Amino acid sequence: MRALEFLLGGVEKDESVVTVGSAGSTHALAVATYGKRLGAKVSVGRWKQEMNDSARRVAERVGTTAKRAPIFRTPVEAFAWAWLDRARGARWIPAGGSSPLGILGHVNAGLELVAQIDAGVLPSPKVVVVPLGTGGTAAGLALAFAIAQRDIGVVGARVVPRIVARLPRVRKLAHDTAKLIEQKSGAQVPRVGKNAVTIMHDSYGGAYGRETAEAKSATDQFRTVSSIELDSTYSAKAFATALEFAERTPTVFWLTFDSRTLSRS
Repeated sequence: MRALEFLLGGVEKDESVVTVGSAGSTHALAVATYGKRLGAKVSVGRWKQEMNDSARRVAERVGTTAKRAPIFRTPVEAFAWAWLDRARGARWIPAGGSSPLGILGHVNAGLELVAQIDAGVLPSPKVVVVPLGTGGTAAGLALAFAIAQRDIGVVGARVVPRIVARLPRVRKLAHDTAKLIEQKSGAQVPRVGKNAVTIMHDSYGGAYGRETAEAKSATDQFRTVSSIELDSTYSAKAFATALEFAERTPTVFWLTFDSRTLSRS
């Protein structure tokens, strides 16, 4: 939703919108849900993935919410299909919403966290742990902390293949977003430092959407303090990583998907 505040800004009734994602992509679900709510005609090019219970429910919801949501064998086929729609004039929403424009939403979120720290709502953490997919959330938070001059590291719990979740990609997204802010505001924006983002690879589990024993255990522990049900693809893996960091340093777990929405009509 943070990214879509900007990426769907100004969308008109009956405007065509297209994006891509895995079969059970929560990004795809968000675009389909809010695009439809704004009156747009949303198409989603999807590709096959290893399914778990929450991903299966997300996939079903995408299929019934989007105008079109075919599932292809590979991401290449899904991207090619989506690019045809874009060539016909559809508004393009990048995978994961991870573009400089979309990342502005995550910068805002990071600055809100800083404001809450300054207001005494919570003590300052040393790290913020997020699921790391296309990298937009991590890039935006790291840039926000650089702008606010806070020594808060961003830890990405990798949930996708290494070819997507790469540190150079996250740094470039943060750099390009800083340039966008400079172009629009005329103000100089700090850059994200080399050590601002750390990627934890052990959380992946061997396949996108594959459940891990650590994530299952973390989900059970989370249930003791919250009614939120962590999804196995993203949040549970990140929370398992957050628990490890919390044993030795003040840590914030950044929830990117509340799967309770899947139980609502």
